[in-house]
Amino acid sequence: MGIVLAASALGAGLSMVAGIGPGIGQGYAAGKSAEAVGKRPKHQSAIVRAMLLGQAVAQTTGIYALIISLLLLFVNVFAGI
Repeated sequence: MGIVLAASALGAGLSMVAGIGPGIGQGYAAGKSAEAVGKRPKHQSAIVRAMLLGQAVAQTTGIYALIISLLLLFVNVFAGI
């Protein structure tokens, strides 16, 4: 049972590596959005709206990884807990 718990903890940690991608993508999108607003201030509302929609879609990968890691840590069917 100790091996199963250790493997679950390792899998949960590895699944949280998936949080790196959304962080980089959202930072890049925010930077490009700020650049676009600086060039065309009149279109700020449309640019910010598109940026927020894109960031919400990008964040789903991180949320799925968080759910998987929480399931691996707290809902362990192989350990009988």
